[in-house]
Amino acid sequence: MSINITMPALSPTMEEGKLAKWLVKEGDRIQPGDVIAEIETDKATMEVEAVDEGTIARIVVPAGTEGVKVNAVIAIVAADGEDVASAAAASAPKTEAKAEPAKVETSKVEAAKPETKPVETQAPAAPVAAPVARGERVFASPLARRLAREAGIDIAALTGTGPHGRVVQRDVEAAIKSGVAKPVAAAASAGASAPAATVPTGMADETILKLFEEGSYEIVPHDNMRKTIARRLMESKLTVPHFYLTIDCELDALLALRAEINAKAPKIRTDAGEVPAYKLSVNDMIIKATALALRDVPDANVSWTEGGMIKHKRSDVGVAVSIPGGLITPIVRHAETKTLSVISNEMKDLAKRARERKLKPEEYQGGSTSVSNLGMFGVKDFAAIINPPHATIFAIGAGEERVVVRKGEMKVANVMSVTLSTDHRAVDGALAAELAQAFKRYIENPLGMLV
Repeated sequence: MSINITMPALSPTMEEGKLAKWLVKEGDRIQPGDVIAEIETDKATMEVEAVDEGTIARIVVPAGTEGVKVNAVIAIVAADGEDVASAAAASAPKTEAKAEPAKVETSKVEAAKPETKPVETQAPAAPVAAPVARGERVFASPLARRLAREAGIDIAALTGTGPHGRVVQRDVEAAIKSGVAKPVAAAASAGASAPAATVPTGMADETILKLFEEGSYEIVPHDNMRKTIARRLMESKLTVPHFYLTIDCELDALLALRAEINAKAPKIRTDAGEVPAYKLSVNDMIIKATALALRDVPDANVSWTEGGMIKHKRSDVGVAVSIPGGLITPIVRHAETKTLSVISNEMKDLAKRARERKLKPEEYQGGSTSVSNLGMFGVKDFAAIINPPHATIFAIGAGEERVVVRKGEMKVANVMSVTLSTDHRAVDGALAAELAQAFKRYIENPLGMLV
């Protein structure tokens, strides 16, 4: 009996992905554990391993296909002893058989309504369902819902041309192109209730494009990562009540300790010769200070949910890493218990695999807080957007020489500005200030990170 290979769910929140590449072809023999395909999610490219033994009878979803739903059949495997050609032939009609009832229904609708036949300029796929009444369930694919939401279109106003009247991608795209669908705002003003999940997205694409001279630009389609970043940041700013506080930290003691530790790092032998076993960066020490500050102020080591406050028992620190097309936040787990050298080497590995899009979902999902460091770009200070479910994020500015006053005398010191963004539902002002002061203590007295 033939075996279906389905689109795997590579993370708890994954609904669809891109089938980036097939590493096998029809007729290839596979064994359990063989890598057969690469799947692109919004954050990473992951390998898919075979679970069963057999021969690839048919590849259902071609390489490069985007928006493949989780659990959709992507390939057919002929089991041992089964004829490959028979398995491929037996699997092919299943999709066609499902489409036949829709064709019959369409013909019945046309026969019952002859007055609609003169309209020959419509698309070949005739509508099989009228728009649903307000308040009734709308049958639509997840992709169609997302496109409608982004375009500000009331999906209940669309006529579905998918199986059994389901609203699909082409219906939304046709509505956008023709401009005949009712926008959500218009439906609401007419007394109808707009979908609760609708998020304002600003000006429509057509309006924006009219602002620029034709031929003076090109449009680069968004990939899944950029779409996810845009959606999550908009949701965060709209739903999380941010507030910010900024502190200045003197860095001289930290820079001196870092130089001393790096100078005394043991050497290890590699193919390239002897190299230091580790090389600490300022960011490594910031990660450690953040983790220890959360340990010392446990009431700030939280995540907000409507049902109750999640109080974390460890400091899992996410670190924003810039990668082509966006950013990702790999997480240093149990950072409060790790030495600086372990954090440094682990962060180098995570950053390298992040840029290659090779991180596993458990390496970038979850966490207690985040660190976003733009100091290496010369940015003096900035305010970062919280990455839910985190309740805080530390925005790190550049260290620079500034004049400070000590005991009435002016001195020159290396000073770094740090802005703490906080979810006010979970962390109040005084608690945020306590957390910021704990962070500042470790930065200005870095020996505390070693004991």
